[in-house]
Amino acid sequence: MAAGRGEFFQSLLEGLQRQPAQRVPETGQPIRGRGKPRPGGRFPGQGRGFSGQRRKERQRKVATRSSGGETEASPRAGPTKEGSHRKSSPCKLNLLESLPSEILVKILSYLDPSSLFCLSHVSRLLHQLSNDDVLWQRIYTSEFGSRNWRLKTSEKWMEAEDCWTSRWKRLYFKSMAGQEMNKWRKPLKDVSPYTGLPRQTEWALRSLNVSWELTLCERLGQEHTLEQSQAHFFESSVIVHWSDGIHMKFHHISTIQLHGVRKDPRSSIQTRKPNWRSLILKLDAGSPSLVIGKDRLIKVLLLQPGVIVGVWRGKNQVAFIMISLHFHKLVEKSLLGSPACPYSEPVELPPVDDADPDLGLHGYSLHFVLHNTGTEIMSGHFQQLFCHKAQIQRGLVELKVIQRSDLSQHRSLSGSIRLPWRHEDMKGAVENCCIMSLTLLDEFQKPFWCVSTPIHITMAKKAWCCDYSGHDFQMLYRTADGEVKMLLVWLEEQKQFFLTGLTVCIPVAKVNKRFSREY
Repeated sequence: MAAGRGEFFQSLLEGLQRQPAQRVPETGQPIRGRGKPRPGGRFPGQGRGFSGQRRKERQRKVATRSSGGETEASPRAGPTKEGSHRKSSPCKLNLLESLPSEILVKILSYLDPSSLFCLSHVSRLLHQLSNDDVLWQRIYTSEFGSRNWRLKTSEKWMEAEDCWTSRWKRLYFKSMAGQEMNKWRKPLKDVSPYTGLPRQTEWALRSLNVSWELTLCERLGQEHTLEQSQAHFFESSVIVHWSDGIHMKFHHISTIQLHGVRKDPRSSIQTRKPNWRSLILKLDAGSPSLVIGKDRLIKVLLLQPGVIVGVWRGKNQVAFIMISLHFHKLVEKSLLGSPACPYSEPVELPPVDDADPDLGLHGYSLHFVLHNTGTEIMSGHFQQLFCHKAQIQRGLVELKVIQRSDLSQHRSLSGSIRLPWRHEDMKGAVENCCIMSLTLLDEFQKPFWCVSTPIHITMAKKAWCCDYSGHDFQMLYRTADGEVKMLLVWLEEQKQFFLTGLTVCIPVAKVNKRFSREY
C-alpha cells in the first residue's frame, strides 16, 4: 500500500513538472513525433516554406490591425489557448493556496502561540488564517479555561481598526501579559516602613531570573556585550560586577550601555530564544571621570552615575566594571523598558495641602547605608528631618541628619573603608573607598531622592572637631539632584572612623516642582 502510494505521488510530481506539448501556430494541434527541436528551432517536418508562410501570416495580421479590423488573434479578443495554458501551468501554481482553508486551519492548530504569531507575518493568506477566532479561542481555553465573551466598547473600536485580528488572540496576549506582571507586582506592594522600598525586590529579581548585560561600544563602531560575573545584593541596592572577557583599552570605549535581561530558564541552549533587553543606562565614556582610589595594580575611575571602571596601571586596559543600582523601581527598569529607550517612571504628585504653609520642608525620613561588595560598614534610619525657610541657602534645602555639636548622634564605622575587586584569578582592594546607598522619603513616605554610588574619603582642608583627638576627613557627593556631605574623624588608637556630621541637601526647584510651591 505504501509502495503504491509512493508511485502515485511520484507520477503526480512528474506530471506537474512536464512541459506542455508543442502546438502548430495555425491550427493549435499538437505536433506529432518524438524528435527534439533542431538548432534552428524547427521540428522534423518543418521547412523554410512553413516559416515563410508564418511570416506572411504575421504581415497580414499587422495590416488588418492597422486598418481598424480585428481578427481572432487580436489582443482585444482575449488570450489565446496557448497563452491561457501558459498562465495556468501547474509548475507555477502555489500549492499552499490550492488547499482548502479548513485543512490549513487544521494544520495551524498544531502550532504553539509563538509560532502561530510568527507565521502570521509570512503572507496575507497565512495572516488571515492564523487569526482565526475559533483557533485562538481553543488556545485561550486550554491556557486559562472557559470564558463567556463580552465585547467591550474599546474592543469594538479595535475590531473596527483591524478586522483581521482575532478577538480571542488579543484577549490571550492581554491575559498573558497581565498574568506575567501580576507575578511580581503583587509581592512588590509590601513596602517596608524602614526603607520605604518593597521588601521583596531581591526575591522578585531572582525569581524572574533577571540579570544585567553590559554593552561596550568602541569608537570604531564595534560593540561588545558582556554578561554579569557577580551580583551582590544588599538592603536597598545591588552591585553588579563584570570582569570576564574584557580586552579593551579605556580610551577606545565611546559609550557604555546597561540592559536588564530576563532569561528563560526552561529553554535549552539549542532552543534558546532571544531575550528581551531593557535599557537602564547609557553613558558617554568620554565624559569627565574622577580617580577615587588606586592600589599597586589598578586605579579606579568613577563615571556618574554609579559606574566604577578599574583600569590596569600603566596599560590603560580595563580590568573590571562595577555598577551600583538602587532598588527603587529597579524591577520595572529591568523589565519594562525597550532595547533603545529606558523605562519612564510615572509622576506621582503628593496630595495638595494648602493648610500647611511649610509643605515640603519637614517630615523627611532618610535611610542611609555605607557598604562595599561584601560587608556593611554603617546603616541608619533617621526621621523627622526638616529645614526652615530661613535656612535655605544657595538654592538648597539643607537637612541636617547628624550634627557635630550633638555627640549622641555620632556613629562609629565598623571595619575599614575599602572596596574589594576581582579579575578572573586576581583580587585586591582599594582603600578609603566604598558604596553609599541613600533613600530619602518625603513626609508622605514616598521616595523623593534615591541614589547608590561609589564615594571616597579625602583629607579635610581644615579641622572642625575639637572633641576627638584625631585627623579630620570628609566624603562629598554632589550632583544636580542633590548633595551629601559627611564629616569623619580617624581615631588612631581604635583604628576606626567616627561619623561626626551628615548633611543632605536637595535643590529648592525640585521641592517646588514636587509640592507645587514657590520657596
